[in-house]
Amino acid sequence: MVTQRYHLYIERADPAKNMARFYAMSIEPNLFGDACLTRRWGRIGTTGQMMVHHFESENDAVILFLDLLRKKRRRGYSAALRNPSANR
Repeated sequence: MVTQRYHLYIERADPAKNMARFYAMSIEPNLFGDACLTRRWGRIGTTGQMMVHHFESENDAVILFLDLLRKKRRRGYSAALRNPSANR
């Protein structure tokens, strides 16, 4: 069972390269109480792609969440200065 919900939205933009990407993750319980890590990514302003990982324990989901966050931060992603749901 998930005791705490995790949500993250980060972006990477480089106007010189015409790059504007987003990466979003969240950990939430499914109907059976297991932890699900949902990832979404793509160009800002699009729906992008989505992948869902299912875990029996929240700890395993958090480990992957933090690992992916570290990798994205190394690649230049940072906190967004705008609200991602404002365009929907």
